[in-house]
This record gives sequence, structure tokens and C-alpha cells, in this order.
Amino acid sequence: MAKVRTGIDRLQDENQYKLFKGNVGVLCHSASIDSKLNHTLEIMLKLFGDRVKKVYGPQHGFVTDVQDNMIESDHFTHPYFKLPIYSLYSETRVPTDEMLAGIDHLFVDMQDVGTRIYTYIYTMTHLLEKCANLDIEVIILDRPNPIGGLQTEGNILDTKFASFVGRHELAVRHGMTMAEVALMHQKYFFDKKANLKIIEMDGWKREMYFEDTELPWVMPSPNLPTIEGCIPFVGTVLFEGTNISEGRGTTRSLEIVGHPGIEPWSFKTKLNDIFKATELNGFFLRPINFQPTFQKHAGIGCGGYQIHITDRKAFQPWKTCQLILQALVQELGDDFHYKNDPYEYGEDMNPMDMINGDDRYREFYEKNLDYNTLLKLESENQDLFQERRESILIYK
Repeated sequence: MAKVRTGIDRLQDENQYKLFKGNVGVLCHSASIDSKLNHTLEIMLKLFGDRVKKVYGPQHGFVTDVQDNMIESDHFTHPYFKLPIYSLYSETRVPTDEMLAGIDHLFVDMQDVGTRIYTYIYTMTHLLEKCANLDIEVIILDRPNPIGGLQTEGNILDTKFASFVGRHELAVRHGMTMAEVALMHQKYFFDKKANLKIIEMDGWKREMYFEDTELPWVMPSPNLPTIEGCIPFVGTVLFEGTNISEGRGTTRSLEIVGHPGIEPWSFKTKLNDIFKATELNGFFLRPINFQPTFQKHAGIGCGGYQIHITDRKAFQPWKTCQLILQALVQELGDDFHYKNDPYEYGEDMNPMDMINGDDRYREFYEKNLDYNTLLKLESENQDLFQERRESILIYK
């Protein structure tokens, strides 16, 4: 038996499902499983029978088959379960009145990855805001933050740059579970309160990484196939705003970065000099050459690095990747550019600013500003975030 029991495990094992008497909706995806790999929807149908009326899917779809961002999923009737599946990454990010009609209890069971720039927490907060105006109870079936619940890192979002990859004033690595993000949202980010219930995990401790839970890992989105990738993702997601590959189209996406204009062995000397001037450690940049099969530089050889983590507690992925990105901007010169097509429907914003939640980082890259500038940007509003975070933590 796993060391940790998730919300879905407790719902069924402890007969908590008997508390819910009305019709049920479920927001879930492929990684919504119990400790024995049974899917949440199967479990819900076993517990509630024909009271399960509707199912909702986040970005990448209920079946988690959509590779890229900004590829919407259609609504459909599931061929096996015979239930309507409503996509909340479609023509709408917010469930409509029609989608929610006839639902009394809406269960949320999604595996998050602990990074602000990941949309599942915003699908959840949109849903909380919508259900606050309706007579619908929202139940969060909590799951582990796979990269632990102690460390936080990265700047606090400036709400002038709010988008679907950053709606709320969170650090990039926020160190919270889905349920804790929901509590922070309800306490600080939205005035009208939803009828919110949380089924907590049993046995989860903040210092746990996912392997420590002994739960099975199922990829929460197509480009995070490994648990190892979730930690560097805190930093490698930054490269989505550029023409530098973050490894999509390879078998280790979001663990590797590179560009056709980089010779990785010679450039590593420059990176080593940069990191010697900081206290950043806990990782090793292994020079590699790779050829993405799709997305950026598909079919073209790239030079770059796989980020190998040697000490999880010491590794600071956000700072590390900010410095790698700055160095690559300087090295590539005119061969570097920011992503210039729309990103997550923020047509009026630079994609890099949306990802960073701030527009000052482009100056940091372009003018090759010093490391203390990065630390100063990161420090802004940290005290407020940490105070808010401390006030809502469930697991001590």
C-alpha cells in the first residue's frame, strides 16, 4: 500500500461518498487515478451510479492526448462511458450554465505539477468562481505536489500580465497542492465564496517528492512523461516564450534545452563561468545534440543540454534557467527571437511576459544584467505571498 492516500482513495475507502446525495459532475483527466491505477471516472460511476451526469476535461483534453498549447479539445460523448465530456479548453475556459445544469456536486481530481505556468490550477479557479454564483458544491480531491511542498522559487506574478498561464499572484514554484491553491484563491483572489469542500490526503508530508509517496505516476500532460521532468519544468517552461527548444519533440521534453546555433561543448565553458559566480548548484548540464521530431526546429539538429539533477533540495530550476536563457540570448544574437505568434490567447501581450508574469525580464536577458538584478526582481512581493501561503497550508 502506498504511503499516501489521495482524495479519491479516501472518498472510496472511507465511504465519504455517502455524504453526497445529489447529481455529480467530475473534472478529471488521464492522471486522475487511485493508488491501484483505477481511473477516477470508473470509481465515481461505481460509487454514484447514474447520478454521475457530466464530465469535464482541462487543457490537453479529458484523455490527455493533445500535445501542444492552444490546441483546443472538442466536447464529445464518451463511446464507452456514454457520458457528455465537456472541454474546458475549448471555445470557453469557464464552464457555462448549460454545462453545469443539473449538477449538485462537482468533484475536481487533477494531478498538478507545482508550477504557476501550468493551467490546471486556473481551470479549477475558474470553476470555483463560476460555481460561487450557482448552488453547486465543489469538492477538491487532493493530490501531492510532485515537486514537494517546502520549496518556493521565482517571482510573484504581476496581475497586469495575468493570463491563462498565470491568473493569480503566485510564485513560479508555489509549493502548494491543488486544494491549497483553492484555499488561497478563496481567501485572497475572489470575493464571492464557493461552497468548497476538500478531501485531504492522508500521509502526505510537505518534504515529500512524488517518489516518496509510493503512488503510481501517470503523466499529467503529454510533454511531462517523467516525474524527473517536473522539477526542471519550473525553469525550462521559460523557453516556451522563445525560439530555443525546450525539448518538445524528444523523449525527454522539458528536461533538455537547445538551439541549432549552439555548439554545446564550447558554450558550456561560458555557462560554467556564469554559475561559478553564483551559489547555484545541485545540477549538471550534460552537453547533447538532439533533433526534435516536431514543434521547434523539427528535423533540425540542435546543440544543448540535458539538465541532470544531482541534489533536489539544492537545485533552483527557475534561477538556473533564467541564467541559461540570458546566456543563450547573448550567444545567439540575431538568431534568437521571442515567440512572436499568440501564446495562450494573450494576443495583446508578449508571450515571454505572459510566462514570466512581468515584462522586465526581457531587459535582464537583452542587457545582460547581473545576477543581483534577478534576485531583486524575484524578491518583490515575496513576503506577502509567503504570508498568504502560510495562512492556508493544510499539511504542516
